[in-house]
Amino acid sequence: MKIVLHVTASVAIIALAAGPSTASQAAVSPGYTTNDASAAGSPLRYSDLADLVLSAPVIADATVRSTSKIKPSEAPGLVSGQVRLYVEVDVITLIRGANGLPPRIGYLLDVTPDAKGRIPKLKKTRVLLFARPVAGAVNQIQLVAPDAQIDWTPAAQAMVRQIAAAALAADAPPVITGVGNAFHVAGALPGEGETQIFLTTADQRPVSLSILRRPGEQPRWAVALSEIVDESAAPPKPETLLWYRLTCALPATLPDRSTASLEAADAVIAREDYAFVLNALGPCGRTRKL
Repeated sequence: MKIVLHVTASVAIIALAAGPSTASQAAVSPGYTTNDASAAGSPLRYSDLADLVLSAPVIADATVRSTSKIKPSEAPGLVSGQVRLYVEVDVITLIRGANGLPPRIGYLLDVTPDAKGRIPKLKKTRVLLFARPVAGAVNQIQLVAPDAQIDWTPAAQAMVRQIAAAALAADAPPVITGVGNAFHVAGALPGEGETQIFLTTADQRPVSLSILRRPGEQPRWAVALSEIVDESAAPPKPETLLWYRLTCALPATLPDRSTASLEAADAVIAREDYAFVLNALGPCGRTRKL
C-alpha cells in the first residue's frame, strides 16, 4: 500500500511565483547548487525565506538518506566545476503540498566540491526543501531555485511556517507591483500636511501609504489595505509578510510619473515623505541571488 503524507487545509498550496514543470522536462529536472550563505554559517534572512516559501508549492522537512553521483555526460546543463547528485530523503514533515508526498522522495542537486575536490557529505543531514512536483513521478520533486535546499534549524522551520501561514491567511497582503499616483495636501500651519501614495498590486487590491506631518513632530506614516485609511492603519511590523511585500518591492525613489500632477513644492514633499517611509521600513535584507 502506498503511504502518502497529507497536509491540512490550512497549509494548502498557494500560487506559484516560479513556473511549474513542463512536459518537456525530464522526470527529475536538474537540481541546483547548495546555498552559499548557509554553507558559510550565515542563516538566511526573513526575505530570503519568504522568496523561497512563496515560490514553492511543496515544502518539506526531511533527512538525507543517500546521495549518488551522476556522470557529467548524463547531467545536461551542469556548470563547469560542479557535481550533480541524485539525492534521496526521508520526509519528516510536509509543511506544504496539496497532494501529499510519499515518505521517501528524490531530486537532483548540483554541488561545488571543496578545494580538495571533496563533495559535501549530506547523508543524515536534516534539510528544508522548497520544490515543485514533477509531473508523472509522485516520488520526485524539482527544487524551485539554486539554493532551495537549506539546512534545517528550529528557527528556520518556525519562520517558514509563519510565512506560509501568513501567505494563506484571508487578509494576506497582495503582491506589490509598483507605485501609482501620489498626492500632498498642505495643512493650515507651516510644515503641516498629509501625503498619500497609492501602490499598484498584482490583483488590483487597494494599498496606500499615508504620511502625516505636524509642526515640531516626527512624521507619522501608515499603510492601508483598503480604499479607506482609518485610525487602525499603522506601519507594518518588521519581518512580517506586509513588511516584506513593501520593502522588497518598492523602488528606491518615487517615480516622476507619480508626482506629475502635483505642484513643484508638493512634489518635493511627496518625494521626501516617500523616502521617509523607505527609511522607516529599512532594507529588504535579501542575501540570495535571484
